[in-house]
Amino acid sequence: MSLAADLVAQLTARSLSVAVAESLTGGLLVAELVAVPGASLVVRGGVVAYATELKRSLLGVSAELLAAEGPVHPEVARQMATGVRRMLSVDGIPADIGLATTGVAGPGPQDGHPAGEAYVAISIGDRVEVLHLQIPGTREDIRKGVVSESLGELAKLLHLG
Repeated sequence: MSLAADLVAQLTARSLSVAVAESLTGGLLVAELVAVPGASLVVRGGVVAYATELKRSLLGVSAELLAAEGPVHPEVARQMATGVRRMLSVDGIPADIGLATTGVAGPGPQDGHPAGEAYVAISIGDRVEVLHLQIPGTREDIRKGVVSESLGELAKLLHLG
């Protein structure tokens, strides 16, 4: 069983919903989850906020934070994860889990951050965990690596929770 399939099974067993906000992964993360049969029971959807302005207007990331730090920052990932839970509410009920990615896919650096630097945030209840990554390789390697690390971190948090 793949990690995504295991996660969908765990989320289904626990009746937990997940909402995904992506930047550098560009939809790969939510695609990995929805490739699993039965994912519609737990995956609310995904938002690809590739443009920095969308992180603010769609996900509620602080304009001041974005102006001061740019989009590659742990607090940006944190706000994306909490914001997507609200944005993908159903009947006023936010998603149980928010999963967010932001970073630099490359091939070169961006705003002083090297290619492969990324942040993954997972929001569950009042708790938000942020993982700092530095993934080597090509643009494709980096994007796939962030997806893999995101799923792995969520699996870790669900086993502990």
